[in-house]
Amino acid sequence: MKKIEVTVFTEGQTEEGFIKNVVAPSLRHLNVFVKPQTLNTSKKSRGGAVSYDRLHFNARNTLLQKTNSVLTTFLDFYGLETNFPNFEECQGLTDIFDKVNCLENSLQINIIQSLNCKPERFKPYIQPHEFEGLLFSNSNALVSIESEWSRFQPAIDQVIGQFKTPEHINDGYSTKPSARLSAILKPTYKKTRHGPIIAKAIGIETIESQCSHFKEWMDWLRSLAN
Repeated sequence: MKKIEVTVFTEGQTEEGFIKNVVAPSLRHLNVFVKPQTLNTSKKSRGGAVSYDRLHFNARNTLLQKTNSVLTTFLDFYGLETNFPNFEECQGLTDIFDKVNCLENSLQINIIQSLNCKPERFKPYIQPHEFEGLLFSNSNALVSIESEWSRFQPAIDQVIGQFKTPEHINDGYSTKPSARLSAILKPTYKKTRHGPIIAKAIGIETIESQCSHFKEWMDWLRSLAN
């Protein structure tokens, strides 16, 4: 079976940990080897919101240096820089899935054309609204991580009940998924510490069953084996 190498651009240590500890292990049996790469946001800092210019720069280097590899992204829609291709047009759409699909398609076309790479070598992924939305896929697993969190499960379930899917939990400053977790849970939810651990406890199959856009990305990753 041919070995497929996939680089995943991430915007922070939380997403990097999720890719490394949850996504990558689920694909190894297919000989699809996924490696996260957190992008620098400046010469001195690593992680945080990724600008289009920096993504383009790193995409060019990665695609040129790793000629047999595939490149994708794992970026949050929340806080995405407005200089991404067709950002205003995509932002104007109503449904969150329409928004991220519009952004992904525009980014894919832009990178493929500007870098003259084969279409199958680059497929971006943007998470609606942010990574923490995935953690609302199973409240039992979520509150099991800290011994004191079980008493907050009703509040977590109340949030889940307000939205069609975990990926619809919205992107306001105080209502984005990570802000909700921080406001509800005591001891406080710590992004880099708790995020990947919760996701691993939930399990990728459960996350996919609740989060259709994420599942589409995982299905694409699995399809690389063919």
